[in-house]
Amino acid sequence: MSYKTNSLKHLALQKFKKNFWGVFSFGFVVFVGIISVFAYVFAPDSSQHANQMHLAIHSKKPGFKIIMLTIPSELKIEQNVFDKLFFGTKSTDTEIPVSDYEINDGNLTYTEYASDGLKGVEKTIRLSRFPNQSIDGFVKEKTFLFGTDKYGRDLLSRILVGARISFFIGFVAVFISLVLGVFMGSIAGYFGGKADAVIMWIINVTWSIPTLLLVIAITLALGKGFWQVFIAVGLTMWVEVARVVRGQVISVKEQQYVTAARALGFGDFRIIVKHILPNIMAPVIVISAANFASAILIESGLSFLGIGAQPPMASWGAMIKDHYNYIILGKPYLALIPGLCIMSLVMAFMLIGNALRDALDVKN
Repeated sequence: MSYKTNSLKHLALQKFKKNFWGVFSFGFVVFVGIISVFAYVFAPDSSQHANQMHLAIHSKKPGFKIIMLTIPSELKIEQNVFDKLFFGTKSTDTEIPVSDYEINDGNLTYTEYASDGLKGVEKTIRLSRFPNQSIDGFVKEKTFLFGTDKYGRDLLSRILVGARISFFIGFVAVFISLVLGVFMGSIAGYFGGKADAVIMWIINVTWSIPTLLLVIAITLALGKGFWQVFIAVGLTMWVEVARVVRGQVISVKEQQYVTAARALGFGDFRIIVKHILPNIMAPVIVISAANFASAILIESGLSFLGIGAQPPMASWGAMIKDHYNYIILGKPYLALIPGLCIMSLVMAFMLIGNALRDALDVKN
């Protein structure tokens, strides 16, 4: 039995490896996952939520370059390496875009950047504000590869940090849907009778409510926030898993190996967990891959409606909401870039689901 199981796993893995788009999509998802976990390492703006605003350089095109002057703050915040790595830097320093600067008699005189060809304000600051009275390391040219948003924030950094929400909502939502769906579906399919009738009634009622409307209702009940959205999306995705598990359990519970397990005196819980579930997980895995994509789309829709992740937290859906007007104002990239990110990640999960379906299909 163990040898056969290992052989089937090996065959499925070999079939999956031969699917170019499946392997490519899996690599892309792993790439996005690494970026999500270490977003602040890769992001040019490593401040919390990549929320460093510079209104003077708002809505600039990709590749925009500017001299950035950083004025160190006298207020220092203690922050450990772990916190900086995963949650961003809590900086009190002031960043100022400047068009030019010069040093005279122990003073730094700079001209603030002004858009639309206007002359910027000229200001002077003592060099004593800088360590060792040197501006080395505090004046540098900064390039915004994806341009800036309407608040002057680095769009690339917001995209990288925003990937965290879209990526992890898939994991949390699928985990919740699997726990609920497998539990409810197994009970309904294995025991049947009144348990099946009650669970199927709950499934049908939940299924009859539009997904987005149900998510909105749960979100409003739990409150707006990061984890509330994750839980709300997960609580709406379990019904499909439950229906599939129920059908699979009904089809296999009369198989000879289940009958043999009953004859040996094994309990119902052990039969379900040890004998039935391992043999019906193939379609559940495929549904889970599709649910990843659905969770990302639902979260993006909630953020677009303003009840998803709340500002200043970066979210691809919220970024589209903030900038969709710019599509007709000559700067469509502000909305198209996060839109393409959502599309790419959703398509990757769907292609993985298709590849898994083909690989786990024992008929081929």
